[in-house]
Amino acid sequence: MELIQISIKLVIGFFILFLLIRIIGHKLIDQFTPFHFISAVVLSELLGNAIYEETVPIYYILFTIFIWGSLLFLLEYIAQKSLILRGRFEGKPSMVIHNGQIDFNELKKSRMNLNQLQSLLRQSEIFSIREAAYALIEPNGSISVLKKSQYQKTTQEDFNMPPQPVYLPITLIKDGELIQKHLKDINKDERWLKGQLIAQNITKVDDVLFAEWLENDGLFVIPYESFQPH
Repeated sequence: MELIQISIKLVIGFFILFLLIRIIGHKLIDQFTPFHFISAVVLSELLGNAIYEETVPIYYILFTIFIWGSLLFLLEYIAQKSLILRGRFEGKPSMVIHNGQIDFNELKKSRMNLNQLQSLLRQSEIFSIREAAYALIEPNGSISVLKKSQYQKTTQEDFNMPPQPVYLPITLIKDGELIQKHLKDINKDERWLKGQLIAQNITKVDDVLFAEWLENDGLFVIPYESFQPH
C-alpha cells in the first residue's frame, strides 16, 4: 500500500509539474536567474517532502504546487506588463567593459573579480581583455561581448584596413515605453525621436514594441502591428 501511495503521488506530481512548465513557459530553463534557481529548489523540496511523507495526503501535493505555481505565474505576468517591475524582478545587465575599458565599479556591483571576468571571456572565445570593446554581465550570470572591430571574424586587419570604431546598440523604446536615460546618452531628444518614427509611418511611441539606435546605422524599429496575427 505504501508503494502504491508513493507511485500515485509521483504520477500526480509529474503531470502537475509538466502542466506548470507548459503554462509558465520555458523561461525557467532558458533564462535561469538566481531567483528561478531558488524557486526550482523550493518547488522540488515541497514536492519531494510531500511524496515521501506518509502522513501527507495527495491533495496537499495539489494544493502546494498550485499555490507555488500561481505565485510564479503571477510574477511572470507582472514582469510582462510592467517594464519597471521587470527590471526589479529579473535584474538588469551590468556593463563591466565599456569602450575597451574595465568599469571596476560595475565589476564590484556584480560581485565579480578580474579572474572571474577573464574566465567568462574565455568561455566566449576571448583570451585577452584587449579584444573586448563592450562586455555585459547578464542577470543569469552569463556574459555578452562585442569585440573590437580588428578582432572580429573576417577582420579589417586581414585586408590591411584601418580599425573602425565599434558602437554599442542603444535601446530607446521597449514595450511601448520610452527610455529617457538612453535617449540622453545619445544626445537626442523626443522631438528628434518623433521625427524618426514619423519617417517610418509611426505616430506614437506606444505603437512601438522595440526601437534601437546604432551609430552609423540609424534607428531600427519594430512596431506592435508586426506581431499581430494576420
